[in-house]
Amino acid sequence: MTGALDGIRVLDLSRHLAGPYCAMMLGDLGAEVIKVERPGVGDETRQWGPPFVGGESAYYLCCNRNKKGLTLNLRRERGVALARELARRSDVLIENFRVGGAEELGLGYEDLRAINPRLVTCSISGFGHTGPDRDLGGYDFMIQGRGGLMSITGERDPLKVGVAVVDVATALFACNAVLAALFARQRTGVGQRLDLALLDSAIALLANVGSNYICSGQVPERWGNAHASIVPYQAFHASDGHLILAVGNDGQWRRFCAAAGVSPWAEDPRFGTNPSRVAHRETLVPLLEELFRQRTVADWLRLCAEADVPAGPVNTLDRVFSDPQALARGMLVEMPHPAAGVVRLTGTPLHLSATPAQMRLPPPLLGEHTDEILTRLLGLDEGAMAELRREGVV
Repeated sequence: MTGALDGIRVLDLSRHLAGPYCAMMLGDLGAEVIKVERPGVGDETRQWGPPFVGGESAYYLCCNRNKKGLTLNLRRERGVALARELARRSDVLIENFRVGGAEELGLGYEDLRAINPRLVTCSISGFGHTGPDRDLGGYDFMIQGRGGLMSITGERDPLKVGVAVVDVATALFACNAVLAALFARQRTGVGQRLDLALLDSAIALLANVGSNYICSGQVPERWGNAHASIVPYQAFHASDGHLILAVGNDGQWRRFCAAAGVSPWAEDPRFGTNPSRVAHRETLVPLLEELFRQRTVADWLRLCAEADVPAGPVNTLDRVFSDPQALARGMLVEMPHPAAGVVRLTGTPLHLSATPAQMRLPPPLLGEHTDEILTRLLGLDEGAMAELRREGVV
């Protein structure tokens, strides 16, 4: 069964996480993805470890499946010429050079549009191609701080999210933009330039918290594991661990109170509605903390499930990747790998009924498919490949 993007070719010139993750999602959906790396060095994430599996870092493995690997020296004219020829035969190009870097190489949007007007180019940078800080570099951690996420995360001190959430969000936004541009190309016949910035993504992630500030002018405080506008909606200590209670409406609150044996709380005017519970948070939360310590996590989860009240455990990753629900959804996959034998990877959350995402290729070794790509797509023979190697182009 073919994927939704069968017939689409993506040239992935990006490194690190945001660009490669976007390209991987397109590959999961069926696109042919060619990952271009520097000869002998490759994507920096190949060295971001431990842990390593079969000589490959777990970090690199997380965002590079369903790609073919090509080494190409873009500091050599012939390397750039080959990249241009591949771009001429591609539908999408993804890059995360510093702003202006693609243009300096002759791989900018205007350069490539002249040879392939149908090409969609997706540029990912720290601050985008416009604005006073467009020339600055940016990493996820720094952008979490500048974009406001750290100011609302943590207990007393600002805290970053434990995963590179801005990079991943930018990848998701970039994937959406690429798909929209390909859809628009069906009508117009031409591609376009996409300009994605980590800072923009971080600000977009502020969602309701950002909206609250814009509408009220009140700078939000950090709430730790609680919620500024919903109570109870936070983590609690049970007798043997932590769990999360997420009461989203008053009906759920009444059901929880009945199941927990504290029905009078639902009728108490201080606690009957969400606005009143928010106003009396400092009174209600200590009562709940005392209540939750009387039973185990499993007991509370069973009670809440029977009452149809959202609740869940605070799982460590060993429990996440053994969770029957996660396994049933295919969120842990095993793939054959040329160096490691088998690699275990996080599965895809993209579930399509008619054109399902597929795990076709493991993350490539450095330059694993160089000969196959250049001979198949550009028609180079063994002699030409040998010359390119002598010149350090591949």
